[in-house]
Amino acid sequence: MEEICEFERLIPGRGAAALLPDGTQVAVFRLADGALYALSNRDPFTGAHVMSRGIVGDRAGEPTVASPLHKQVFSLKTGRCLDDEDVSLEVYAVEVVGGRIRVGAAAAVEASA
Repeated sequence: MEEICEFERLIPGRGAAALLPDGTQVAVFRLADGALYALSNRDPFTGAHVMSRGIVGDRAGEPTVASPLHKQVFSLKTGRCLDDEDVSLEVYAVEVVGGRIRVGAAAAVEASA
């Protein structure tokens, strides 16, 4: 797990981009309730690294982020695109330790039906 920043530096309802030591770009999101999510920062539809600039919301109670380019919506929990079931973002392990956010390797996520 790599330390990214202090938890308090993230603004609720917004994303922030972070670069892992291996060159991977992740988008980290803090929600109003304090929940944290980390996904690939690369928009799979365009290849641009912009997901951290996406619009945070929810769909039927599921936390989501919409791509800032073409507005496809992704689950923050599973990375699954809610507009195209064949597309998804990689999900990363994320935790807070000592008030600092840490992001790790891609997490195995079970998509619920």
